[in-house]
Amino acid sequence: MKTLDLESWKRRSHYEFFRTFDKPFFNICAEVDVTTVTVACRRPGGPSFFLATLHCSLGAANAVEEFRLRIRGDEVVLHEVIHGGSTVLMPDETFAFAYVDYDPDFDRFQAAGRQAIEVTRQGAGGLDNRSDQDAMIHYSVIPWVAFTSFSHARRFGTEDSVPKIVFGKRHSVGERQLLPVSVEVHHALVDGLHVGRFFEGFQGALDGWDARG
Repeated sequence: MKTLDLESWKRRSHYEFFRTFDKPFFNICAEVDVTTVTVACRRPGGPSFFLATLHCSLGAANAVEEFRLRIRGDEVVLHEVIHGGSTVLMPDETFAFAYVDYDPDFDRFQAAGRQAIEVTRQGAGGLDNRSDQDAMIHYSVIPWVAFTSFSHARRFGTEDSVPKIVFGKRHSVGERQLLPVSVEVHHALVDGLHVGRFFEGFQGALDGWDARG
């Protein structure tokens, strides 16, 4: 992790402008094509669809520097790598959070992710949101709705600058399998260009799933 030199940062004026907003976040919803991953996950012994898409998403987010920026007081820090925390549906139909560190190796990532989810489901529930940690992305899954827009609950007056990504209901359009994805980011750190690069990288990782071997 390193602290940015705000005086020489090319986005200093944008940072100072948007940081004063009461609601400095913006949201983009788009569909990604998950046909290749879906086929792989349906094979005998195939991977978890959720963990496969989570891995592709985290890889794409880590590749965009702006997704690794966080506001801390009067400073902006850049993390070397960011990880994932996601909602998990509990047996009593409430939800809790599970956390998994990003690992470029999917097999290791999936093993850690399965364990994290199982430990969470066997726990007492509750919401450990790790508010003291910002080297992550907050994920949610709404597998019942193929949404076209999304809005998060927010606690204003805080320095929360962690991106929030939501996966919706996978659905068929002809022979394609599509997944709605919501991305919400802090405009003092991230612009539409950077969200576009995230979606481009995410789609590329999804399309290249079979090439992973």
